[in-house]
Amino acid sequence: MQGYLVLKNGSVYAGERFGADKDLLTEVVFSTGMTGYQETMTDPSYFGQTMVFTYPLIGNYGINLDDNEGAGSKPAVDAIIVKDLARRPANFRSVMTLEDFAKEQDLPGLTGIDTRKLAKEIRDHGSMPAVLVSELNQEKIDALFAEDYPSLLLARAKKEAAIETFAGAVDGPKIALLDFGLKGSIVKALQKRGATVTVFPGETPASVIEASNPDGVLLSNGPGDPTQYGYASKTILELQNRYPIMGICLGHQLFAIANGAKTYKMKFGYRGFNHAVTDVDHQRKYFTSQNHGYAVGRASLAGTNLEVTHEEINAETVEGVRLKDKEAFSVQFHPDASPGPHDAEYIFDNFIGKLMEKKGA
Repeated sequence: MQGYLVLKNGSVYAGERFGADKDLLTEVVFSTGMTGYQETMTDPSYFGQTMVFTYPLIGNYGINLDDNEGAGSKPAVDAIIVKDLARRPANFRSVMTLEDFAKEQDLPGLTGIDTRKLAKEIRDHGSMPAVLVSELNQEKIDALFAEDYPSLLLARAKKEAAIETFAGAVDGPKIALLDFGLKGSIVKALQKRGATVTVFPGETPASVIEASNPDGVLLSNGPGDPTQYGYASKTILELQNRYPIMGICLGHQLFAIANGAKTYKMKFGYRGFNHAVTDVDHQRKYFTSQNHGYAVGRASLAGTNLEVTHEEINAETVEGVRLKDKEAFSVQFHPDASPGPHDAEYIFDNFIGKLMEKKGA
């Protein structure tokens, strides 16, 4: 069946539909990763977005039971766009094809697209709204574009509030994790280092977090514009006065905003696993996994109690900050690296080390 991606600027890309046959309004972004399509599709940071995979063959190792990042197997992305869809995957972990996964999970897909050309257009003109349709009906296209996209994003990202604990070592630290759109690999990375992790909904007040008596607090990743999470600042400010804090991705942005910084929407964002970052303290370079469309403004740090700890090598965007007088910091990239390089795992090691020192004090 024919399908079309129509960008807000009027560009049209025609391909073959697979998975769910439904029309929708979305935002189109791209990832430069060569692998990790399953983790990407199920990462809650991508709620409300359609992912363009720039690697030409997607689905070649199928879908397995272990690599989903969100709760259950439900995809977070609105849709996926590929150049070539692998119909016969080859991997001992595979339990189904990507096409079967898309059908089972009601996920729209489009194949046969020149994804490099599409990614270049997004890079040149910026990430933008788009509609995925089965026919070029201008009236229907206009109606889809007229929908309230920010409200749609919040509705898609909303999930049931629940508190859940993941056990670690008996003598390990207790971490309260505020969930704004959590990747499961973050919990696994903390458990691997002996931590017991209690996941709280992002809206949880500081008093409830304090009642769980944690040794430290982690602010998770998540989707969308960080300024839409205004409720988080009060909680973060209260918690950072009592506990060591670490923020990741959206959690980094929320931590910075709570402490007086500002964020901005990037032209097309960073999504992939080859983003080079400098650790300012040690002047060492690391390749990192990233997936965000907003960033902390460097100029907005002036007059705050924050200082830069990491920066992107090419564009010099702010990749990490810390408070000068507290055990509180955040990074824009993903130390859990799922998928991606494991260069930045030391961030977790340092955080857990600080918590263990606190427990021993």
